[in-house]
Amino acid sequence: MNTPDTLHNPTLWRVSLASLIALMVLCIAWEWFLAPLRPGGSWLILKFVLLLPVLRGVLTRNRYTLQWSSMLILLYFTEGIVRATSERAPSSWLGWGEVALTLLFFFSTILYLRPYKRHARSMGKSKTNS
Repeated sequence: MNTPDTLHNPTLWRVSLASLIALMVLCIAWEWFLAPLRPGGSWLILKFVLLLPVLRGVLTRNRYTLQWSSMLILLYFTEGIVRATSERAPSSWLGWGEVALTLLFFFSTILYLRPYKRHARSMGKSKTNS
């Protein structure tokens, strides 16, 4: 019988964690010194703050946090697409980098959660059959 510990995929978890940390670093660097909206930095640097609770949940492998963060990350995906297609380099390149990191986080998180979802579904079916 599968237990939550046997369902854990360390590779997918590490990819989720690494892409999240990289996205946070990108958000800070982008708005602080790489290509801020205003010279000297902009308040958009604070967009990384929304990712702090996600970081805590990913670090602790909290499945509920991983579930809702896969939806939250789509906001960053949208911002990346908009800025990649509407701004000039280097912001456009950074936008494509944001898109890549959000997709990496999204898919690794979804794939990480898949065995847990299947296990929960099978447990629900076995309880109704008893």
